Amino acid sequence: MPEFSVVIPARNEAKYLPQTLRALEQQLKPPAEVIVVDNGSTDDTVQVARALGARVLCCPERGVARARQLGLEEARSEWIATTDADSLPVPEWLQKLNEAAPGRVALYGPMQFCGVSPAMVRLSRSSYSAFLHTCRLVGKPNLAGANMAYSREAALLAGGYPVVEAYEDVILGQELDRLGKVAYVPGALVETSGRRLEGGLAPFLWRHIRNVTGHTRGYFGDDRAPPREK
Repeated sequence: MPEFSVVIPARNEAKYLPQTLRALEQQLKPPAEVIVVDNGSTDDTVQVARALGARVLCCPERGVARARQLGLEEARSEWIATTDADSLPVPEWLQKLNEAAPGRVALYGPMQFCGVSPAMVRLSRSSYSAFLHTCRLVGKPNLAGANMAYSREAALLAGGYPVVEAYEDVILGQELDRLGKVAYVPGALVETSGRRLEGGLAPFLWRHIRNVTGHTRGYFGDDRAPPREK
C-alpha cells in the first residue's frame, strides 16, 4: 500500500488550521508527512503549522494553484492527498484512500459542511453527492482540492496544476482522468467550513455546475487544460 503526503495550501488560516492538523493527527492510517504551503500569510499561520508538527513550505508567488504545485513538487511520498486549511478529514479518510489506491491514478470523496445546522449538514452532503454523481455521468469527474488524492508520478506526468485563478484542482483531476482510472471513495469523508456558504448553498452549487458545463472564466470548456506557466 502506498504512503501518503498530505498537502494543505494556506494563507492567513491561523484560526482554522489547528483543527485541520489535529484531524490529521487522529487518522487511523497516519500520513507520512503533512505539508503546509504558506502563500504569503500575514498572521500566525506559519508558526501554528510548525508548532503542530507540519512541514512548512513558503510559496512567494500568490495563488492557490502555485501553492498546490509547490506541494506536489516537494512531497516525498508516492501518493499525495490534499485538503484545505479549514477542513476536517474524518479519522478513516487516509485509510479509505489507501485501500482504494491500487490500480488508480486519482481518488476523491464526499464532503459536507460543518459549523452549520444539522439540517444543513445533511443537505450539503446529499446535494454535493448528487452533484458529484452528475459529474461522473457526464464524464467530467469533479475532484476538489479539499478532498482528493493522486499518484505523484501521474500528476507530474499530467503537467501538474495549471496556473489559473480557480478550479486548478478540477482541471488537474480531469487531466488525471485522461491518464488512468479515477475512483470515487464514499467512505473518505471530509467536513469543510460553513464559511463557504456565506452566499447560500444554491449559489455555491451553481458555481460548480457552471464550472462543469464550461461557463467558468472561459477555460474549463477547452479540450485540454491550459499549460502551466514556466
